[in-house]
Amino acid sequence: MTDKLPPQLLTLFQPRPPLRYIPPQDASPEDAASKISQLTGVAAFLPALEEYAMTDVYQPTESWLQKRDLVRKERRDRQAEMIRDDFDGYQPDKDPQIKGDPAKTLFIARLSYEAKESDLEKEFARFGPIERVSFSHSLMLSISTCHEFRGELFQNCGADLSPSHVDTHCEEGG
Repeated sequence: MTDKLPPQLLTLFQPRPPLRYIPPQDASPEDAASKISQLTGVAAFLPALEEYAMTDVYQPTESWLQKRDLVRKERRDRQAEMIRDDFDGYQPDKDPQIKGDPAKTLFIARLSYEAKESDLEKEFARFGPIERVSFSHSLMLSISTCHEFRGELFQNCGADLSPSHVDTHCEEGG
């Protein structure tokens, strides 16, 4: 069948030259039985290991698990400090961004972008007079991120307000 192929393809089916003989690298089984092995055990290196252990200064590093636990402990300690009555970090009267009484401020987040101040005033007016409604805007996104209400009678509004009253639709990432 290959005699019908053209000469260019016939050269592909020609046998290659034989491989060059290389003597084996290891010894024959007869020679290996009479030789003494040059391999030794680990026991020869034990004195060097003991000397290294005496002179080495070990400085352990912190694993990621230890670092995670440390961060969690610091966060718990910081939160426990904030709960105390004599916490010095909470000083709303010295913050220039706060307007009005911070104890009478209600923050509501994750509302729909279509929610308007009039909708929110209408919904919260039943709980008492509202001093001011302001929208907080994200500086990076230039969109409304949460809404701030200042009122007088907000002690019991959480129990009476259901999510169906105010449009709380929020898109992903909002």
